[in-house]
Amino acid sequence: MSVNRLFRVGSVAVASIGVLALSACGSDPQSSSGSSSPSAGSSSSAEADCPKGTLNAEGSTAQKNAIEEIISKYNEKCADVTVNYNPTGSGAGIKQFNANQVDFAGSDSALKPDEMTAATKRCGGNPAIDLPMVVGPIAIAYNVDGVSKLVLDGPTAAKIFAGTIKTWNDPAIAKLNSGVTLPSAPISVFFRSDESGTTENFSKYLKAAGGGAWTKEPAKKWAGTGSGKEKSSGVAEAVKSTKNSITYDEWSYAIDNKLGIALIDNGSGAPVELSAESAGKALAAAKPADATGKDLALKLDYATKAAGTYPIVLVTYEIACTKGLPADKTAMVKSFLSYFASSEGQSSLTDLNYGQLPSEVQTKVAAAIQAIS
Repeated sequence: MSVNRLFRVGSVAVASIGVLALSACGSDPQSSSGSSSPSAGSSSSAEADCPKGTLNAEGSTAQKNAIEEIISKYNEKCADVTVNYNPTGSGAGIKQFNANQVDFAGSDSALKPDEMTAATKRCGGNPAIDLPMVVGPIAIAYNVDGVSKLVLDGPTAAKIFAGTIKTWNDPAIAKLNSGVTLPSAPISVFFRSDESGTTENFSKYLKAAGGGAWTKEPAKKWAGTGSGKEKSSGVAEAVKSTKNSITYDEWSYAIDNKLGIALIDNGSGAPVELSAESAGKALAAAKPADATGKDLALKLDYATKAAGTYPIVLVTYEIACTKGLPADKTAMVKSFLSYFASSEGQSSLTDLNYGQLPSEVQTKVAAAIQAIS
């Protein structure tokens, strides 16, 4: 699979809002992000200088490679802003944000009501906002002796990760993989031991598509079977070094570690391979979780049966205060996140097996960032 393919969401083209980077950073109009003339979502301060100072952020490991790339590209334009990102996991990131230890957080799940209450307090009585920024499909990654292609469906995956199915040649797995010689070896399951938005999103899939086989409520803390490893890199490395093992992990980590990636039978009649196009179909169908439109969290359909749709997709959110930060921090947050959301920033992620936001979502994110004060 080419790592250079663009993550296209249906036939939707990405909105041209690269000018946001210029608005926030005061870059040379001849830079690759385009003209400095105003366009949809841009501010009127296109000639403003880049801010100066240090931003600290923490959270999602799923977006580690993405945000490091964005920091590098952003610093080519705004060299006087230092952005430090600590990939400790979504749960830790939210806790550090709410404890006023970092300026923004990365989370693979939107803020829950109790987390929003704490975030509002941290933001000086002003609400925080979930800004969808990184699209990262979740792979069911495996290392099974002699198996180069593996098909799983929701109920079978749920039973494997719940510990009900214990060996690779179990009849349920064999039925989905006709003609494949499956070993009789025990299944070694690895899970995220840290609080993880990837865990929560994956367990949402197991709950929605598992046909009752997954009885636990989705949460950042793993509730199934297996051995725990910290962070996305930890579970990927564990599977890479362990024969007949399986895990759930963000797509780019599975590819980087050359792991097998299971095709998903979503009930549409043909197993679906994880690809830019198949995961994009799931994201294109996402609905706003907040009917009022005040927050930008998205609701994904993990139980979809749409043909050619890969159902296990996560969105990493940057959690930021709408108001309440010191003026210097506000300027830096707006500058950096504006570049992150821009067409230039989003397009730089495709080589790393991340996706671009759909144009409608991208425009809303841009407007929300510009409204931070």
